[in-house]
Amino acid sequence: MEKTFVFGHKNPDTDSVCASISLSYLKNELGGNTEPRVLGSINKESKFVLDYFGFKEPEYLNDVHVQIRDMSYNKNAMIDKYASIYETYKALVKHKATGLPVVDSKKKLCGYVNIKEVSKYMIEGNHSSLTANYDSILDALEAKEILRYDDVIEGNILAAAYKSETFLKEINLGSNDILIVGDRYRIMEYAVNSGIKLLILVNNNVLPEELLKIAKRNKVNVVSSALNTFNCSNMIKLCNYIDLIVSNRDPVKFGHYDMRKDFLEISSKYGHTNYPIVDSKNKCLGMLSLIDINNYKKKHVILVDHNMKEQTVDGIDEAEIVEVVDHHNLGTIGTSFPINFRSMPVGCTCTLIYKLYEESGVKIPKNIAGLMLSAILSDTLLFKSPTCTPLDIEVANILAKKAGVDAKQYGLEMFKAASSVAGMSVEEIINCDIKSFKFRDSNITIGQVMTMDYDDIAKKKDEFIKTLNTMCTLGNYKVAVLFVTDIIKNGSYILFNEDAKELLSEAYGIGDLEEGTYMNGVVSRKKQMLPPILEIQ
Repeated sequence: MEKTFVFGHKNPDTDSVCASISLSYLKNELGGNTEPRVLGSINKESKFVLDYFGFKEPEYLNDVHVQIRDMSYNKNAMIDKYASIYETYKALVKHKATGLPVVDSKKKLCGYVNIKEVSKYMIEGNHSSLTANYDSILDALEAKEILRYDDVIEGNILAAAYKSETFLKEINLGSNDILIVGDRYRIMEYAVNSGIKLLILVNNNVLPEELLKIAKRNKVNVVSSALNTFNCSNMIKLCNYIDLIVSNRDPVKFGHYDMRKDFLEISSKYGHTNYPIVDSKNKCLGMLSLIDINNYKKKHVILVDHNMKEQTVDGIDEAEIVEVVDHHNLGTIGTSFPINFRSMPVGCTCTLIYKLYEESGVKIPKNIAGLMLSAILSDTLLFKSPTCTPLDIEVANILAKKAGVDAKQYGLEMFKAASSVAGMSVEEIINCDIKSFKFRDSNITIGQVMTMDYDDIAKKKDEFIKTLNTMCTLGNYKVAVLFVTDIIKNGSYILFNEDAKELLSEAYGIGDLEEGTYMNGVVSRKKQMLPPILEIQ
């Protein structure tokens, strides 16, 4: 069964992390094969929650681009460097390919050979010498083994085309010679007495018993071929190692985890038909042909706590979104076919997921209940957020009993653990919970950090403003805002890039808005921070 990744938005908050784990557990209990992931580093609050209820942090998911490993490349298309030219030709025919990766005994890529090199060898190559495996000779010559003393045969190729008298007079045979002969007794006798490297008997001829004894004594390799002299002479040259004719020792190759889009771009520059695929240690895994580029599997994903393209994983257009569970406004995510899309105007995604558990009849374990409760308390700011609904409170109380904790006491402990900004850089504070949104023809980004001591941030106010200005320049944002939310006071302090002052003053109805202005009761990014900006005409 295809694995499905379940994840929330980039810069994950507690709801995003806990919803991913909780929904993944539910899906697996219902027979699915899912795995929770995160799209970035988790914040202090989420770490506290995971540690408190005994969960490991989900693995990071960098992107869902189609990779080479998702494509249907030929995993058997390769040839051993010590295979014969004839064996390579048969492999090319079998794989309907014009070339093949060449590998060593450990399947490490060591070259690439194509049909052009084979053809060139047939016309221009040195056909008078042989370096081949004994078994390759048997295969190419349709031969059977008579005597074998060497697994590797090296030598000069001769064919007994002269009359016996002429051959015996003119040809000096030695231990490095390979002789093709028919039923000429005197030449066979001369060959075995000379201790040649290999005697090839054509037309299924056999070595007479007395000559067989001499061949054994002199350790002469002997085979009997079903081919005639002419065909045998043509085929013996194809027994050479393919490695001997390989000219491309460093072929263009791609890694198993390389992206399809990069393959398309790079391959278009080279114009080759086939490309070796390797792992991180240069082990050949097969070959990808251009005719197979549209044969691939998309990664399956379930989105939680978001449905905007700007907030989701890179490469989402190349993935198959099979489900969305969210409590935000409809965003820019699209699908190619109908999917399960669950959305409700509640304060937290985990409130929705609780309803899914209820509808499915799946029992919620104590630790999962703790995660879901944490998400609700976090997203509703201990039920103080304007996004909080009676259903959120009802579900939270049920989950608190299942988790064995007091909701209010545990929530304060959670926020206390998360609210300290000691030791964090300005960039880390801004980015701990930040989301980007489309605004007219540009983008805006809104960060939110919880703290019970705004004074620590106020001391570095100028540095925060400078960083927000830089973010706008580098990220092409029109507005970059950080809301510093005090959960006890139930309000937020606002910091922003300098060019956004006029726009934000209009949005929030505050004349001459100053950096660090306290906005009483403003705690929800979804209902109070973002909408006023989007409503400006």
